[in-house]
Amino acid sequence: MKRTFGYRVMKTVMYLACIALVALSVLPFVVMIVNSTRSTPEIQQHAFSLIPSTFFANNLKILTSKSFNPIAGFLNSMLVSTGATLCTVYFSTLTAYGLVAYSWRLRQPFFTFILCVMMIPTQVSTIGFYQFMYRLGLTNNHLALILPAVAAPAVVFFMRQYMLPSLSLDIVASARIDGAGEFHTFNTIVLPIMAPALATQAIFSFVTSWNNLFVPLILLTNTDKYTMPIMVSLLRGDIYRTEYGAVYLGLTLTVLPLLVIYFLLSKYIIAGIALGGVKG
Repeated sequence: MKRTFGYRVMKTVMYLACIALVALSVLPFVVMIVNSTRSTPEIQQHAFSLIPSTFFANNLKILTSKSFNPIAGFLNSMLVSTGATLCTVYFSTLTAYGLVAYSWRLRQPFFTFILCVMMIPTQVSTIGFYQFMYRLGLTNNHLALILPAVAAPAVVFFMRQYMLPSLSLDIVASARIDGAGEFHTFNTIVLPIMAPALATQAIFSFVTSWNNLFVPLILLTNTDKYTMPIMVSLLRGDIYRTEYGAVYLGLTLTVLPLLVIYFLLSKYIIAGIALGGVKG
């Protein structure tokens, strides 16, 4: 009886702790959405509020009267994020397949090199990357944000670790005996087996590319090419007044697609991480 009572108490404490963590995680987004419906004086007087106001239409009018174009920004961000995600997931899986399915002399040194590249911050290579893009004539082109996504060391590492226990090389050998080409084998046999890992990394890659501000801010100078994070970063107002309600509305419009993706695909994130942890 005492053991059952203690178990129930522990279970209740765990549930309460989980509810508290969920509340702390969701609260900033709720405050952001609520503030997008409030006026600047209301936000300045009471920054924290869970009660929506009636200034949403006014904030939207102020937002669209500036250089913020939500439709163009959304389309640009969607183009860049989708293209970068496809390149990251496909070519990283292809690289991991080359590390697992083929036995060649420099396989381990090559994998060690990939691990070393993971430790290099993006800011260290920014100058060289900009000069390279400038010489290619891609400094004001979305391709400069999509094509480099082909090289994603962290995704290669994840895919390799997932592929080692889950991919049977006997199936690959059978496909070769049947006369299937290497790319046909990869596209029709390997990719379906890697579906949970592909879904997980696709979500993370999309969110990372969508939130990317540093590299697009350096490479893009044409306002028609701006992504959503750049547009939000430029919401400053004039030198006398900053419209905080419009700023919060811009942040809400930027985060809203990510929230939708998380709500729709959260089960793939959890399943992919769990499978990766068990197989690793």
